[in-house]
Amino acid sequence: MRARARRAGIVQRVTPHTLRHSFATHMLGAGADLRLIQELLGHSRLSNDPALHHVSPEHLMRVYDAAHPRAT
Repeated sequence: MRARARRAGIVQRVTPHTLRHSFATHMLGAGADLRLIQELLGHSRLSNDPALHHVSPEHLMRVYDAAHPRAT
C-alpha cells in the first residue's frame, strides 16, 4: 500500500482502514443510503464506523427529507 500511495503522489500514511473510511465518506457524499453503506462495510450497527460520524447534519436532513414519507 505504501509503494502504491507513493507512486500516486500521496505523502500521507494510507492503510486499508483509510480506504474503507474514504469509501464510506465518498458514498455518503454522493447520496448513498446509510443502510447500504452499512451492509457494504459489513457492520451490524452504523455507529461502528467513525466515517459515518463526520456526515454533516444538512446532508442527513436532505437524505431524511428525500426518503421519509412524512418528512415534509
